[in-house]
Amino acid sequence: MQPTADISYVRRTLRERGICVLIPTYNNVGTIRRVVEDALLYCADVFVVDDGSDDGTTEELETLETITLISYRRNRGKGYALKTGFRAALKAGFSYAITMDGDGQHFAKDIPAFLRANQDFPGSVIIGSRRLEGKERSGGSKFANQFSNFWFAVQTLHYLPDTQTGYRLYPLKKLYSFGLLTSRYEAELELIVFASWHGVELHSIPVDVYYPPREERVSHFQPGLDFTRISILNGFLCFLSVVYGLPLCLFRKLMTFLRTAWAFLFFVSTITVIFTPLVWLYVHIGKMTEHKRWKIHLLIYHAARFVTIHMGIPGVKFHYQVDPSVDLDKPAVYICNHQSHLDLVYLLSLTPRIIFLTKGWVWHNPLYGFLIHEAEYYPVMDGIGSLLPNFRSLVSRGYSIAIFPEGTRSQTLRVGRFHKGPFYVAEQLGLDIIPVYLYGTGRCLRKKEYHLNRTPVYLEVGKAWTQEELKKLGNVTEQSHFFHHQYIKHIEEINNQMEK
Repeated sequence: MQPTADISYVRRTLRERGICVLIPTYNNVGTIRRVVEDALLYCADVFVVDDGSDDGTTEELETLETITLISYRRNRGKGYALKTGFRAALKAGFSYAITMDGDGQHFAKDIPAFLRANQDFPGSVIIGSRRLEGKERSGGSKFANQFSNFWFAVQTLHYLPDTQTGYRLYPLKKLYSFGLLTSRYEAELELIVFASWHGVELHSIPVDVYYPPREERVSHFQPGLDFTRISILNGFLCFLSVVYGLPLCLFRKLMTFLRTAWAFLFFVSTITVIFTPLVWLYVHIGKMTEHKRWKIHLLIYHAARFVTIHMGIPGVKFHYQVDPSVDLDKPAVYICNHQSHLDLVYLLSLTPRIIFLTKGWVWHNPLYGFLIHEAEYYPVMDGIGSLLPNFRSLVSRGYSIAIFPEGTRSQTLRVGRFHKGPFYVAEQLGLDIIPVYLYGTGRCLRKKEYHLNRTPVYLEVGKAWTQEELKKLGNVTEQSHFFHHQYIKHIEEINNQMEK
């Protein structure tokens, strides 16, 4: 993402992603205007729920014309205010809400950090873990946080460093406890417990916090009564975790394991028992000819389409779109963002006339290395320039070259820096550049994970860029920079579209 100082970018991106700010407030007349105005600097869509204030907060809020104000006369509690605000945001078409407290302890300058976390972990609850070192806090406050963290870990088998913070980003369509939501402070604990039980990921990010001098603090926390309510809630949640929450988590993990195991066994057995032996015999019986090599490409193509389109990878809903002006049989250089081992399978289903660059370990693989050799998928070991003679031969025979400009898979699923190699190849061979955008493969099979997650996968083949159009962008370095920013923007647009 761009620097946090670029507030216009933050405001625009928050709206594009369907993110609003929600501020529940009760008797915060001394701070609420500053909190709301600071939030409006970063986010144009601010909902404020006035929870029955009687100190002039309501009148102060009514002077702010650019907010959505929801108010009612009787104080109902923070949980009720959050529920009211969530429903209003959902009705207005928002997908996420960043919640802030109205007492001024949260800083709006941390909103861009929530946006970055949402881009890295879409669909997750983002928890603003307060930087509490050196802050003057009461013993009761410290104990309450430790108490809450402990019981959350017991109930969900996950640890969070700060379960009492009110600075959070919620995916509104994944909030599961509306019907049971308690009305006071303890509601925030209930929300993340139910989210964890239902498989919603929770991620913490550090945020700053401000505690005014003790004599200036406004707190509606009632230690005896609120601790009693929290204790009762934790007892109830512990019971639910045994009979509902943890069995649900175990069932979901079991289904994930079975889905992954089935896919692994099917693919491995098919490759090792059927596909590889038959191809080995086909390659080694008789002389290798251009016709035989073409048949190998056709076989790989149909196998990839069977896996991705006809049979489908378990848990994946695959959607794809090809620009009508693109001729997939015409030689070109295809570029694509790189998220997962699955990327190659989806790209192979586009056309049999496509060649990929591989890692060294793939080239030397004892099981299917021979197939990589015969299909003329070349390893990038001595630099991409050394492969130009091979590329010229392939292009003369009607093949296209596919290259991942990032060079390696992304850990965070963000688009990494583009290298100039594919643009240099296209320039040297006089070929068009065809951008391919992939969304979802990195969430289905994440880097350093070995199980398949349920997620949509979307592939889009964009319009071809001719050499004349590319030269208008500048040299190959400038072209790589242009397409890098183009990919960041377009993948974000796809992400926003897929989440709605």
